[in-house]
Amino acid sequence: NMGSWIAEEAVVSTQSTGGEVDDALSGGPLLATLVDHFNIAITRKDIQTLKDLTWLNDEVINFYFNMLMERSKKCAPSIHIFNTFFYPRLLKVGHQGLARWTRKVDLFAMDLIMIPIHLGMHWCLAVIDNRNTTITYYDSLLGDNHQCTASLRDYMVAEHLAKKKTPMNASSWKLVIEKDLPEQLNGCDCGVFACKYAEYVSQDRPFDFDQSDMPYFRRR
Repeated sequence: NMGSWIAEEAVVSTQSTGGEVDDALSGGPLLATLVDHFNIAITRKDIQTLKDLTWLNDEVINFYFNMLMERSKKCAPSIHIFNTFFYPRLLKVGHQGLARWTRKVDLFAMDLIMIPIHLGMHWCLAVIDNRNTTITYYDSLLGDNHQCTASLRDYMVAEHLAKKKTPMNASSWKLVIEKDLPEQLNGCDCGVFACKYAEYVSQDRPFDFDQSDMPYFRRR
């Protein structure tokens, strides 16, 4: 779970013992780096966004998604993740401006591609599933975002043409706004919901949590 996974990374990086995790996360300089992995430096200030009733920030979201991708190297399904800056850049510059993002990866060889979506004050999740050519949008407030799913479809079509040198039929993609979801009942847990959706989808597990589990997921 979120707090424990990141805390364990911090313990390893600082050679601390498990009993020192609470002290590392709650006391000391806010800008002190607790763990530096995946080219992401997590500070005590970042970790403190995992406290109850606090919005998660980009660093914590990106770190968590990278841990999911790292774990997938040991078990199916295979996963690639884009960070929180991918989607705003896609809207701004389109596929051409993102060409370098996939220089070292064949997206079409991945089972799942996961993208955290930040809508200013709200976190959601988009998942591209190559196994069934479906793009699914997960919003804990059950909102619609057809622009997101359509933009990602167009991105995959352009990526296929650029990398495979053959056209892909855009109509082959099924676009889904998922509504059968554990629903957020407050104004601050959207990031945790997005991360947990990603964790469950990454393991092909049905969602079996709800709002009451959020403090546990933040901390465990």
